[in-house]
Amino acid sequence: MNEAEQGKTLPQLGLVATDEVRIAGLRSVLADGSGRDLVLLSEPKALETSGLELVLVDSSATEHLQELLATFRSMRPKIRLLVIGGEGEPGFIEQAIAAGARGVLSFTASADEVRMAVEVVRDGSVWAPRKILSRLLDRANDAPPPAAAEVHLTRRELEVLDLLLLGLSNREIAHALEVEQATVKAHLGRLMRKAGVTNRTALGVHAMEAKWV
Repeated sequence: MNEAEQGKTLPQLGLVATDEVRIAGLRSVLADGSGRDLVLLSEPKALETSGLELVLVDSSATEHLQELLATFRSMRPKIRLLVIGGEGEPGFIEQAIAAGARGVLSFTASADEVRMAVEVVRDGSVWAPRKILSRLLDRANDAPPPAAAEVHLTRRELEVLDLLLLGLSNREIAHALEVEQATVKAHLGRLMRKAGVTNRTALGVHAMEAKWV
């Protein structure tokens, strides 16, 4: 089998997690004798791994889950995302999917459920309770088309948004744009008012959904 075929049949799975017990458990559950392995994305340049097509994200490993998902969507849009956490809470699942996840698993999911969810998401489908999928579909059908064209965003606001979706802090955005942090906060404040939201995470999600960037 040549390298291209191996990349197709033995894709590597990425993992965002910090709990060593959970990492070991997922390695054990997903070991199938094929040589497929979990790539810890905390390692330098791990996201550049060839063949990486699905990433599992432990929600307890970050305080900014929506921003992290938005960053993946921006940097590697073809990678499918599967979130672990939320314990079946409808609000959590809806927010994760709205932010770009293709599925959500609870921490108490069985080994079979984990393996099945990985295969379903890899195949391009969504892993979530049917009631929630139905609710999201109804909401999408009832919602008016995005009105991004009606919202005027300045060039600088778009630059701030791009950096926000890459997961940068206010200080890092200010450094990248060579401006004061107060200026960044002012831009974010105006963007939040235009989006009708009150925090950075909601702003990032809205910007992606409304196709502002």
